[in-house]
Amino acid sequence: MSNPKPLMPDVLVNGVTISAVDIAAEAQNHKAPKGKPGWAWKSGARALVIRELLMQEARKRDLQPAPKELEPGKVETDDESLIRLLLELAVVPETPEEAEVAKVYAEHPDLFRAPTLYEPTHILFAADPSNTEAREAAYKKAEAALTTLIQQPGAFGSLAREISDCPSKDNGGQLGQMVSGDTVPEFERAMDAMDAGQLCPSPVPTRYGIHILRLDAKAMGEVLPFEAVTKQITEMVEKANWAKAANGFVESMVNNAEISGISMAA
Repeated sequence: MSNPKPLMPDVLVNGVTISAVDIAAEAQNHKAPKGKPGWAWKSGARALVIRELLMQEARKRDLQPAPKELEPGKVETDDESLIRLLLELAVVPETPEEAEVAKVYAEHPDLFRAPTLYEPTHILFAADPSNTEAREAAYKKAEAALTTLIQQPGAFGSLAREISDCPSKDNGGQLGQMVSGDTVPEFERAMDAMDAGQLCPSPVPTRYGIHILRLDAKAMGEVLPFEAVTKQITEMVEKANWAKAANGFVESMVNNAEISGISMAA
């Protein structure tokens, strides 16, 4: 009895086979819209094609692995080392010009502000993100409490003392002054979208649980002078230029390779 034909084909890269089994394993690392697992497979296949092309080019150049320590106790594999060495040799990004750096500053001044000052007050219904049932229950409790506070805004402090799962309950839910970066991104995004004195119209989910949030005060940081952020912007442009050059290098390899079993078009 013959073996059943795999649902997805093997992929060939300049005559080298990347098996459907390896692609299926790689696909586990790629997100896909619900109900469309084929997206993850295609994304995984493209990633392995690019990796294979990089390894082929590294071998063609007779590069020898020289693994670096990435962090204490973690060292590059030989393949990772070869790919890094290849990119260091082959990718030559454009050097940022002063006019380019100044343009970024002029077009995106809000990226270069001093930290924003916040004074939030909240009620927390603690629930682990991995516990769906607990998250749903916490959200319903938050919605009920929010309805009460919309009708009785002066009751925030007493309600926080009664039902909040945060130690700030002892202070009526007040968290004191915070600046940008002091809290988790989900909480900060909610504060950024609010005006001072506003009660957030919907519960705010974070990794800690579900919050009812009131922003008592907010002071936007001033835009920093160009001289103070020139180095930061230059580094940003350098990274963008490197990514552009790296993408161009990979695209050139793809265009000159014989690839079957997968379309490399995004």
